[in-house]
Amino acid sequence: MKTILSILLAFFFTALGTEAVAQISDINVAINKAGRQRMLSQRMAKAYFQVGQQVDVERSKKLLDSSVAAFDRQLVELKNYAPTPEIKDVYLKLEKSWLGYKDLLLGSAPSPENGRKVLAISEEVLALAHQGTQLYEKKAGSVAGHLVNLSGRQRMLSQRMAKFYQASAWGIGDAASAAGLDKARQEFAEALKELGAAPANTAQIKESLELVKQQWFFFENALSQKSGADKRPQIAVATTSERILQEMESVVGLYESLPKQSS
Repeated sequence: MKTILSILLAFFFTALGTEAVAQISDINVAINKAGRQRMLSQRMAKAYFQVGQQVDVERSKKLLDSSVAAFDRQLVELKNYAPTPEIKDVYLKLEKSWLGYKDLLLGSAPSPENGRKVLAISEEVLALAHQGTQLYEKKAGSVAGHLVNLSGRQRMLSQRMAKFYQASAWGIGDAASAAGLDKARQEFAEALKELGAAPANTAQIKESLELVKQQWFFFENALSQKSGADKRPQIAVATTSERILQEMESVVGLYESLPKQSS
């Protein structure tokens, strides 16, 4: 009896463990999570730069820690779900790059020297995360998959803009930072128009996109302010970048739930 009970318990915990890892239920969920990795790559750098500048320190530390944990968890899920060898290979490469990035983010207190390294490696991690997302969208081959990817990229762009702003404010921005910020602003505005015109939009999606547009107005205003010693402009960027991210998360979730018709 004890042996049977032991076998049953072992089976239960094995199944539970498998379920805990296999959190991706379909391809749209995979595209969403893959796209969220792009966003987190930029958000972690943003939070690191905010801590380094003493901008909203406690909240920025919590944001950094929670983003690191989310990236860790989703990386395992995406690697295990990978439906093709090509996708699997991308996530194995991302895993290696992530280890170096994570060590920089958490290994010691933020410093300008390490901040420059964070700025560089955040680009490397982003490129791999984007490659994985694109491959997942290609695998899906659906209108919904494209819209999940496109709207998910808006999350990344919101954090990318804030990352470049905070890097410049801290004095560690490189030559490409200002150009990167301007490019991200342009891409965000263009994609917002494309999403607004999508025939697949439901009434709820249209309403959510309107909320994003409202937050975009405030975020753009914050990005237009020159950073200062009093840190108020940096705090405004930190706050508004999180608000627009929250609204975009809602939009991506709605697109994720659309029927998976072929494109």
